[in-house]
Amino acid sequence: METAKAVPIRQLPDTLINQIAAGEVVERPSSVVKELVENALDAGARRVDIDLEEGGIRLIRIRDDGGGIAAQDLALAVSRHATSKIGSLDDLEQVATLGFRGEALPSIASVSRFSLSSKTPSSEHGARLDIEGGKTGDVQPHPHPTGTTIEVRDLFYNVPARRKFLRAERTEFGHVEEWLRSLALARPQVELRVSHNGKLAKHYRPVVAEDEQLKRVAEALGQEFVGNCLTIDHGVAGLRLHGWVGLPTASRSSGDQQYFYVNGRAVKDRVVAHAVRQAYADVLFHGRYPAFVLFLELDPRRVDVNVHPAKHEVRFRDGRLVHDFVFKTLHEALAGTRAGANALSEPAFAVGEATSSYGSWQTAPQGAMNLPLGGGEAVANYAALYRGGGSSSQPIPVGSTQWPAANEATAPPLGFALAQLHGIFILAENEHGLVLVDMHAAHERITYEHLKQAQDGEGIRAQPLLVPLALAVAEREADIAEEFAGALAALGFELRRSGPQALSVRSVPALLADLDPKALVLDVLNDLREHGSSRVIEQARNELLSTVACHTSVRANRRLTIPEMNALLRDMESTERSGQCNHGRPTWVQLSKSELDKLFLRGR
Repeated sequence: METAKAVPIRQLPDTLINQIAAGEVVERPSSVVKELVENALDAGARRVDIDLEEGGIRLIRIRDDGGGIAAQDLALAVSRHATSKIGSLDDLEQVATLGFRGEALPSIASVSRFSLSSKTPSSEHGARLDIEGGKTGDVQPHPHPTGTTIEVRDLFYNVPARRKFLRAERTEFGHVEEWLRSLALARPQVELRVSHNGKLAKHYRPVVAEDEQLKRVAEALGQEFVGNCLTIDHGVAGLRLHGWVGLPTASRSSGDQQYFYVNGRAVKDRVVAHAVRQAYADVLFHGRYPAFVLFLELDPRRVDVNVHPAKHEVRFRDGRLVHDFVFKTLHEALAGTRAGANALSEPAFAVGEATSSYGSWQTAPQGAMNLPLGGGEAVANYAALYRGGGSSSQPIPVGSTQWPAANEATAPPLGFALAQLHGIFILAENEHGLVLVDMHAAHERITYEHLKQAQDGEGIRAQPLLVPLALAVAEREADIAEEFAGALAALGFELRRSGPQALSVRSVPALLADLDPKALVLDVLNDLREHGSSRVIEQARNELLSTVACHTSVRANRRLTIPEMNALLRDMESTERSGQCNHGRPTWVQLSKSELDKLFLRGR
C-alpha cells in the first residue's frame, strides 16, 4: 500500500485567481452587461448605452453619464476587492447598492481584451486604462465626457474551455435583452439604449412620474399584461409590497413574466415564489403561471444580499414574516376581484377601486329574484333552484321582461340579461356593450365561495381516531410536531411524540377524515418546517368543496328565466374571485360597442 505524501500548498497567481472569480460572476455576455450596467447605476447614471456585436461575444461597450472614476483610481478599480460601496462590516449588513464585492471589473478584464475610460465632473480631461492577457497598461489621458465607458472585446478569448459553451449569437443577445427588460422594469427613470451589430434594438425612454410607470411596463411586457393586471400597494410592519399582478384569467403557459425585486434588486427567492403560488392556488388553472412585477421594500438590515456570487438570491432575516406578508397581500387582492369590476375602460385598477362606483347599486331589475347566499342552506336552495323545477324548459323570448336602460348611471357592471344561448351562455347588455357569461362556470365559483364561507364560520373540527395511528418520522419532523403543537391543533390534528422518531396521531380534520392521514401529517409538517405555517389542510378542503360545487352547480342545457339570469349576474358581481371558475377558466367576457361595430364594418 502506497504511503500518503504531504501535498505542498502554494499561492495562486493573480491572473488565475481572477479567472476563477470570473467563473463565478461571468457566465456569458449577459453576465458582463449585468455587472457593468449595475456599476453604472450605482454611479448615479441616468442614461446607459449598451452596444453589442455578435451577441456580445465580439464586443460589449457600456457608456454611462454617471459620476465617473478619477484617473488616479482607474488602476485600483480593476484590482480585486476594490470598491467604493462598502467600507465596514456595518455597511455590508445594510447594502443598498446593486454591486459591492469589487470583483466584477478584474474578473471581466481577466477573460477579455478590456479597456476603461472615465472622467469625473471635477477633472479637466478623461483617462483610459487597457488590460489584455492579464497585463495592465499605464493610465493615459483620453478625451471623454463626464461618466464612464467600458469596452469588453473577444470574451473568453484566453479561456477556450469557457468560450465553447457560449451559444449562437441570437441566443446570447436574447439573454441580454431579457436581463435589460428586468432592469427597465426596476429603474423606469433611467434611459436605456441597446444596439446590436450597429442597429438600435431597443430604446427604453425614461419615465419619472409614478402615474406613468405603466408605460414602461407596457413597453417591457406588452399592452396585454397592462390591460389584465391589478395594481398592488400595501405596507405593514416595515414591509411594503407594490407593483402589478396579472389576473388569473391572463395566466401564461410558462413563468416568463415573473419579476420580483427586493429593494430594487431582481432576485429569485424560494420563500417569495412559494407565497405567490399559494396566493394563486385557488384561482389558477393547473399548469398555468401568473404574471407579475412586484417590488418588496424593507430595511436593508433585514435582508442579506451577500449569499450568491452573482447576487441572484437573498436571505431574509425573518422569512416567515415575509412569506405571510406577500401571501396575504396577494391573496386579498385576488379575492377582491369581482366579475364586471374590470369592465371599465381603464387598463388597470387598484384593488378595491374598480367596484366602488357600483357599491351603492341595490335595485334589482323588474321581476328579478336576487338570492343572497349567506350559508350552506342558501347554497343548497340556490343549487336546487337551477336543478329542479321552476325554470322554464322553453327559450325565453327577447323582450319578455323589462329592465332599466343599460346606460343609466346606476346600472350594474354586468348589466341585465337579454337571453340564453344553447343552454350554456347568458347574454347580457351593459353600458360598454355585450357581456357573455358561462353560467355553469359562474355558478360553480359562487357555490364554491359560499361553501368555503360556511366552513370558515364553523372552523376546523377534529375527529378522534378509534385507534391512534403510529407514524415513523425523522427526528426533525418530530421536533416540528412538538414545536407547533398549537398550530397543528388549530388545523384539527392531535399529535403526540412517542419516541425520538415517532409520532402518535390521535385526531385528524373531520372534513378530511377519509384521506390518508399519514400523507396529510407529513405534508403539514413539511410546510411548517419550510415556512412556519401550512395551508395543506385548507387546500385539501378547498379541493373537496370545489368538487361539491362543481356537481351541485347549474348544468348546461338548463333553461333559465330572465329573473334567474339576472340573479346569477348580481351574485357574480358580489362574489370574490368570480371572474374565473374554480379551475381558473374565465366566467365572462366583455365585447365593447366598438368591437361589435368592427364585426359589422360599421363606421367605415
